Amino acid sequence: MPASMAIKYFLVAILFVLFDVEVIFFYPYAVNFRDLGWKVLKPFFYLSDFSLVGFIYIIKKGALQWED
Repeated sequence: MPASMAIKYFLVAILFVLFDVEVIFFYPYAVNFRDLGWKVLKPFFYLSDFSLVGFIYIIKKGALQWED
């Protein structure tokens, strides 16, 4: 396996862990939304916007492209 292929696997693994951890932070908001009320909606949107901007960034950089 070429070194560039190993780096691609490592990069995808790191990105998976990063976004997996962000999804873990979404879960408490979804489960406790009725108890917390509307006051947590603003921080939730900050978190989701941050995640979306990060995802768009890695797509534009081509981090998930497998072809060389």
